[in-house]
Amino acid sequence: VNAHFMKDVGLDSLDQVGIIMAMEDEFGFEIPDIDAKKLMCPQEIVDYIVDKKDVYE
Repeated sequence: VNAHFMKDVGLDSLDQVGIIMAMEDEFGFEIPDIDAKKLMCPQEIVDYIVDKKDVYE
């Protein structure tokens, strides 16, 4: 859950963009670039989605 996408998993920046786009499609809201750059591990993504729960409910 705390594995860093680039350091631990071996993803690159294009992979990260794909993850962000998939999140936007799945939850129906746009993630600003400034926020997207901070989402570097699965736990950060979960925390971000939980924090934005009111946006996609």
